[in-house]
Amino acid sequence: MPTPLTHHVEPHRPFRPSRRTRRRLAADAALLAVAASFALPLLWLLLASVDAEAGLRVKAPSGVTSENFSAVLTDEIAFTPMLNSLLLCGGATALTVGCAALAAYPLSRYRSRFNRPYLLTVLFSTCLPITAVMVPVYGLFVRIDLIDTMYGTALFMATAQLPFAIWLMKNFMDGVPKTLEEAAWTDGAGWLQTLTRVVLPLMGPGVAVVSIYCFVLMWGNFFVPFLLLLSPEKLPAAVTVFTFFGDYGQVAYGQLAAFSILYSTPVVLLYTLISRRLGGGFTLGGAVKG
Repeated sequence: MPTPLTHHVEPHRPFRPSRRTRRRLAADAALLAVAASFALPLLWLLLASVDAEAGLRVKAPSGVTSENFSAVLTDEIAFTPMLNSLLLCGGATALTVGCAALAAYPLSRYRSRFNRPYLLTVLFSTCLPITAVMVPVYGLFVRIDLIDTMYGTALFMATAQLPFAIWLMKNFMDGVPKTLEEAAWTDGAGWLQTLTRVVLPLMGPGVAVVSIYCFVLMWGNFFVPFLLLLSPEKLPAAVTVFTFFGDYGQVAYGQLAAFSILYSTPVVLLYTLISRRLGGGFTLGGAVKG
């Protein structure tokens, strides 16, 4: 009689992920935690703006309301400060980008032993905290009668952003071929025409990056206009946001959230309008063969 076949059954072993898998899961969990830390304030902002009884807790509103937006959409709270911010930051950004282009052009095109020390000095000046120079700047503005003026404040804000703007602009300008400028010089163009009609159009993404960088930093600047502007009708939105903080720790959280959404809208729209140029790269469509 033949012996029946017996099947050998392997003992059940629990699944143990490899070390590489564990590291990947840990990295994914850390990234999710970082993303949640950024998403949670935004979620509170959206929920509190439509909640009549908003507080510091992130909770769904019992009833959606537009009272917070109606309360802040006034000339005194929203429209006039937003217009002041646009004029102040827009003018300062245009001045910064123009001066940065004029300063970066010789640094990019002409070699000198002083270029590197100058660029390092420019980069070092960006490390100085703005609070360290505000006391002498305030005294200077009082003496030359620039205190409580929009153009004086815009001038100082542009000056504060100029060092890093020069550094960025110079790096972008290095990517434009010099042969295109030589062709323009052959046709009789001067250095200013070459800069405005050849170099800057070809480095459109770089100009957009510098413009957005400067505008965003100026848009969120509270300390400089708070000290240099004294009249309430000249204050930008970054300063008037403190009107929602009352005495004895009372804060109108719903109105603060609604105003914050309105306050961030121009920056988001600016980035959305220029984002196509940021990803387009440098267009050398005007190149000619030598």
